[in-house]
Amino acid sequence: MLVVDVPLNTSLADLDEALRSLLKRELERHGFGGVEIAFEAPSREWSGKLTGPTVNLFLYDLREADGQSAVSVSENRANGRAEMRPPSLRLEATYAITAWTKAIEDEHRLLSQLLSILYSHRQMPADLLEGRLAGAGTIETIVGKPMEEKADFWTAVGGQYKPSVDFAVRMSIESGSVYVRGPEVRTQSTRTRLLDGPRGTMQELHRFGGTILDGEGAPIADAWVTIPELGAWTSSDRDGRYVFDRVQPGSHRVMARTADGRQGEATVEIPGRETDLVLDGARARKR
Repeated sequence: MLVVDVPLNTSLADLDEALRSLLKRELERHGFGGVEIAFEAPSREWSGKLTGPTVNLFLYDLREADGQSAVSVSENRANGRAEMRPPSLRLEATYAITAWTKAIEDEHRLLSQLLSILYSHRQMPADLLEGRLAGAGTIETIVGKPMEEKADFWTAVGGQYKPSVDFAVRMSIESGSVYVRGPEVRTQSTRTRLLDGPRGTMQELHRFGGTILDGEGAPIADAWVTIPELGAWTSSDRDGRYVFDRVQPGSHRVMARTADGRQGEATVEIPGRETDLVLDGARARKR
């Protein structure tokens, strides 16, 4: 079943604020106090209203980062359900960064300092990441990524051609869709009647199972699981799950052993709830 629950996403606005904080902090450290940070399109109308030194960061491109996005889904199992979520989108956001001052010498000094700041931070500082970026993982940066046809860019935004720094940021965008499978059937009862037996005579058999886990709760694959009294055995799959079919009701001893020598056992009641065995050193405890 596909469930779509689109989360609130303010990643781009949060990224703008992180960049504003980074540039203001670093510029002030080197005597560039009072520089404004703007994100508007650098058009002639906008530049004509400037009254002081300004750094413009114009977001002009959004695309999937080549070769950066994951290709496999993530799977989470809990309470007999499996949830599969599509991989995150690895997004590349690219800014054209320009410096605006009255004197060209001041503009070049400011642009030089911007290059030094951006090139020194190959990742966005974690202390500046807030909002949706706080838990978004590593945010990489790339300085000097070439823009195609810069003259066309300035014509499109209605501005005067100026030297600019192309600055790309790569971040992850989570999907709001999830595939839910389950609940998983790990117990089952089968009632049969003997053809040559008296009417009403029934034999009840059950299916039950669980998961083999280590002391930290991680699944253990390829563990040997047995019910010694019945001579029944099976092994856990890659997710640590095991299943026994056609088991008579009653109290049964279940034993588990791994290739590296971890082993243990637990007594279970059948029919009953699924049984997860936690192998902790040489002991097993029922969960």
